Amino acid sequence: MAARERVDRFRISAKDLGQLAMPEFCPRCFWLDRHYDLPFGGPFPGIFSSLDSYSKKIVHASFDQHGVPPSWLGSLGPFSSYIPPPSPQKFYLDDDANGLRLTGAPDGILVRADGRKVIVDYKTAKRTESQDELRPIYEVQLNGYALIAESRGLGPVARLALVYTEPITDGPEGLFESARTEEGFAMGFRATIEEVPLDPALLPPLMRRAREIYDAPSPPEGRPGCEDCERFEALASAAREWT
Repeated sequence: MAARERVDRFRISAKDLGQLAMPEFCPRCFWLDRHYDLPFGGPFPGIFSSLDSYSKKIVHASFDQHGVPPSWLGSLGPFSSYIPPPSPQKFYLDDDANGLRLTGAPDGILVRADGRKVIVDYKTAKRTESQDELRPIYEVQLNGYALIAESRGLGPVARLALVYTEPITDGPEGLFESARTEEGFAMGFRATIEEVPLDPALLPPLMRRAREIYDAPSPPEGRPGCEDCERFEALASAAREWT
């Protein structure tokens, strides 16, 4: 478990910054994650990234082939085109006040007829209460994308939205006949749009707090009952026994 070198300007994604807005945020875990290579977590199933990427391709293909977005995005428009989302290496904002680089990878930047932008994030999931619990992260994430976009000359940003693409699994009788293909089967998706308020004032306090926690000379007090803190302590105890 090697310690990372402390840096004058550290990188943080807009999504990771959103963790600080969660009610169960643990500053100790945040500090440890920024200073050590922790073995917690595990890989995120790649299928979800593939499906989100597919949603983006569907939207872009609609523009490319028909000049308009899919009808289910109509409530956010009208749109004239889209901007291919930049990579995190090119989509960032340097916050000199806090020595922080805010990065991101927006799923979609759609251009309205009036030239203003709408930033969307695709979620391959059903709109549920568990998604509601993650709302603070999403709000910070999308507002972070908006702030970065305007700083990179991709503004002005007019609206933000989450686009939930839910697999349709409650089909009628005879579903197999309508879904089967030569190589397998085709699954439909139902899109639900939820707008996120444009509120750039969310970000500065979180960026200041992120830097304050990062600069602490030792791990701050953890959140009571934090399971990751307990895992780290067990790992550290085991390491001490071996040395």
